[in-house]
Amino acid sequence: MARDTSPQCKQCRREGQKLFLKGERCLTDKCGVERRSYPPGEHGRGRQKQSEYRVQLREKQKARRYYGVLEKQFRNYYEKASRQSGITGENLLRMLECRFDNVLVRLGFAASRRQARQLILHGHWTVNGRRVNIPSYQLRDDDVIAIHARSTAAPLIRDATELTGQVPAWLQADHDGLTAKVLRKPERREIAAPVEEQLIVELYSK
Repeated sequence: MARDTSPQCKQCRREGQKLFLKGERCLTDKCGVERRSYPPGEHGRGRQKQSEYRVQLREKQKARRYYGVLEKQFRNYYEKASRQSGITGENLLRMLECRFDNVLVRLGFAASRRQARQLILHGHWTVNGRRVNIPSYQLRDDDVIAIHARSTAAPLIRDATELTGQVPAWLQADHDGLTAKVLRKPERREIAAPVEEQLIVELYSK
């Protein structure tokens, strides 16, 4: 299975802001953006020309890295979003938000998307009573998420719930029982991703 193994702190520095790819570490002074607030590489501190294409590309790369999606998969999401009714950019973000690994992070059951991905791949979670080991699985309305009965990851998951602020209104979580439910699809104002989706649409529309 293809996955991004590049240094995560460098990804945040490349985009110039915290993407919270390392969970708790991003909240400390060890965060790469806090320690070196300039892009990585030999010319990171140099002046960079901000063309229209560059701004659009950086926004796409930021969204891709934020959700932990590779290039081909991200384009597939965009093509699906463009075929749906409604606003393409909002459709794209909605599909990314409903990924299984992202929902676990929103619920507070994982400190980062990489940790959520690992928990899913190792079979620690079920959806509607059936074990699901696909991080990109698209959750639907009324889906019930629960920790697998034989899972040994409960202590790790409970540690992650302590870092959680507020669970989005489109989700319902029981941190004591480690269960949750998808109430509905998220609205744009409920999606906390630091992304301007219109720039991504403009990039792919060229």
